[in-house]
Amino acid sequence: MSVINLTAYFETIKKKTGKTLADFKTQAEQKGLMADGVLKPTVKATEVFNWLKDEYGLGRGHGMAIYHSLRDGLEY
Repeated sequence: MSVINLTAYFETIKKKTGKTLADFKTQAEQKGLMADGVLKPTVKATEVFNWLKDEYGLGRGHGMAIYHSLRDGLEY
């Protein structure tokens, strides 16, 4: 995914959930999914996706955009 596509994804995510990537990072840290600002290597995409789907109703594309951002330590 390009940065432009991810930016559009995060704009849509914020409209739908009211949450920013920073909010999702905070929640991932509270859930014990992150260490040193990135996802722990043992955390699988499906675990993050299922959390975002269950709590926020996000689809696969939006969930995966957040997963990749958390995994790679990206900021938007």
